[in-house]
Amino acid sequence: MPETPDAEALQVGTLAAETAQDARAFCESVRQLAAGSAPDAALPLMLLMLAQLQVAGARLGAIQDVVPEERYEADPGPESNLDALRMGLANMLDGIDDYADVVDPMTSVEPARGALSDDLADIVGALEHGLAHFDHGRLTEALWWWQFSYLSQWGVRSSAALRVVQTILAHLRLDADDETVADAEFEALHP
Repeated sequence: MPETPDAEALQVGTLAAETAQDARAFCESVRQLAAGSAPDAALPLMLLMLAQLQVAGARLGAIQDVVPEERYEADPGPESNLDALRMGLANMLDGIDDYADVVDPMTSVEPARGALSDDLADIVGALEHGLAHFDHGRLTEALWWWQFSYLSQWGVRSSAALRVVQTILAHLRLDADDETVADAEFEALHP
């Protein structure tokens, strides 16, 4: 039995509200990290934030294309200036910000430069653009924007950033010298 318009609207509203909640949490967390709120926990927090955002993005990528009601995008208002955010992230990630990337592994294996600070700031920009639509009550427009930008931009950037953060954590935790590992093992076995 086909869904009624009310049931479809309820599903759109629910998905929009869940995505807005995830987007808002991610954006606020990135801004707090860039401001220096938790420098010692920044990498583990980024790992969690990016993984959770991937779940929200996967939901958007798995559903049918969201089609906005209008043929043009309503003006969401002024875009936030991401320069200060980008600089705060670059300062926080000094020494580990840049990484090697492949832009599109399906069309080219040419290496490119990536930067976690750029990725995180661009993701925040895309999510906040959708939040502006959501906050103005344009739920379908918000979902369309989040889905489109997930497939065209922030999904790839968040995947790359997640991989880089996980790799950095792996190096930090696994590249210890033998004496440090032996001392840690001894302390763990003999409390």
